[in-house]
Amino acid sequence: MDEPVSRTAETTNVSLDCGWGTLHFADTYESAAVLADAMRDEGPGRRDIAFYVEEPHVMLSAAPLELFLDPSHAYRLDLPEYEPSDRKPEGYIVRRLANEEDAEAVNRIYSSRGMVPVRPDFFWRRRDSRAFTYLVAEDTVTGMIIGTVTGIDHARAFGDPRKGTSLWCLAVDPQTRCSGVGEALVRRLAEIFKDRGCATLDLSVLHDNDLAIQLYEKLGFERLAVYTIKRKNPINERLFAGPAPEASLNPYAKIIVDEARRRGIDVEIISEEHGYFRLTYGGRSIKCRESLSEMTSAVAMSICDDKAVTRAIVEAAGIEVPDEIEAANPDDVRAMFDRHEKLVIKPARGEQGRGIAVGLTKDDDIDAAFKRAQEVCERVLVEEFCEGDDLRLVVIGHRVVAAAVRRAARIFGDGHSSVRELIAKQSRRRSAATGGEANIPMDGETERCLTLEGFSYDDVPEEGREIQVRRTANLHTGGTIHDVTDHVHPTLVDAAVKISRAVDIPVVGVDLLVPSHLSAKYKFIEANERPGLANHEPQPTAERFVDLLFPQSIPHAARQASRNSLDTGEQCPA
Repeated sequence: MDEPVSRTAETTNVSLDCGWGTLHFADTYESAAVLADAMRDEGPGRRDIAFYVEEPHVMLSAAPLELFLDPSHAYRLDLPEYEPSDRKPEGYIVRRLANEEDAEAVNRIYSSRGMVPVRPDFFWRRRDSRAFTYLVAEDTVTGMIIGTVTGIDHARAFGDPRKGTSLWCLAVDPQTRCSGVGEALVRRLAEIFKDRGCATLDLSVLHDNDLAIQLYEKLGFERLAVYTIKRKNPINERLFAGPAPEASLNPYAKIIVDEARRRGIDVEIISEEHGYFRLTYGGRSIKCRESLSEMTSAVAMSICDDKAVTRAIVEAAGIEVPDEIEAANPDDVRAMFDRHEKLVIKPARGEQGRGIAVGLTKDDDIDAAFKRAQEVCERVLVEEFCEGDDLRLVVIGHRVVAAAVRRAARIFGDGHSSVRELIAKQSRRRSAATGGEANIPMDGETERCLTLEGFSYDDVPEEGREIQVRRTANLHTGGTIHDVTDHVHPTLVDAAVKISRAVDIPVVGVDLLVPSHLSAKYKFIEANERPGLANHEPQPTAERFVDLLFPQSIPHAARQASRNSLDTGEQCPA
């Protein structure tokens, strides 16, 4: 730390309300006891932080049962020595937070990253603050907010004579198509503070956040010998209690296990590798594999497993379905072109988009597409290709809990990287965003999609060129997901509920092809008996799943609200 400076009333016992919690400048406090008392005032649902702690052992001795040493590193950037980059953001801009819609988008990103959300009006009230700087990254194509960072000017906040600043809440939308968003946000914040004549930019980052640490060190940040102290509360539990036995579960199982533990439900891990676990509460015990539980019958599961059977059952229930046949050979596929210009070939059984070819024309290699489908399942289905978006609706207990548009994997040219390199970069981003569950395979189907776009793996697309490298929107093959729960058309919600009742399945992911999630038109694609609940955060999918398994664990107020609502297709309250 720097040499101590003389304190004034303004620079003693300094704390700032940041919305997600209170930031305590530990080096301004009179004593560890005074700081410990201030940390005890933390409100519910908040994450207070004591930063610039120089003697953590002394600090912890003041409240050993209530505080813990955060496993994070502090870093500092010397702003006068910082050199801005000449490289401009590609596909997005970095600007200041401008309105409450921006604030709501920032909270959406916070929730997707497991961070504490902030009341939107808190951001808005501080839009003209001299101390706080809120930056967002906006996708220039979609207009969506895809990243955010907060900066605090210590001199403007409390007259810090050192002219220090700090960086907080750097977060990037895990679904963004753009690269370098985090770096662009950090650089823009550093440039703002450098132009003001500030001296340093500090931050705290978890010790195992390797990607963030690599970024900061690349930009010139250096380790700082200060520490961070936090309160022992439910939000911080994983930081002070150590990794739980289920730490290595995949994201789809872990989100359920975490919710169960929050309610005091006993968790027994059966197989970490395959996502099996047992939940026990009040004498009731249920085995699960991710969102598939013993409450789903073998009959319902077998219906979903066979796409042809699923189609027949939901069609009988009045659901709109595409024209379809079961093909014995590639010639049967070609015969379907007499009825439709484009087709979809897919295995009758299978998941995660394996073996599916979408948008095939007469000129495509039908034999190769048929073979890829047959490698997954001997029975091959051929159906008409319908233009539109892939809409996934998660139905739990015959109620729609979440809805999201899924988009197929795509890359964007930068003028110097090959298609192969761009796919590899996008795969790394998707893998990081999904806990290693997603990547873009460089297989025959990707090669076919590239050919349709006029590219090969070794071509270098011009800057800004968008290339769709898959036709299916499955997340496991690099697709992205975009929440539309609050805007989906009621007819689509009703269709999803009808499908769940027709199959008689308690938890299901219904896939519809729609011109728009705002319209009533749709065609049924398939039903997934084991939908990935983690893909739909911040919608309360895991909460509703545990409600279904253990209704006695629902808090009284939530249980009463559930009794007062209709058991129809309306969206389940969060």
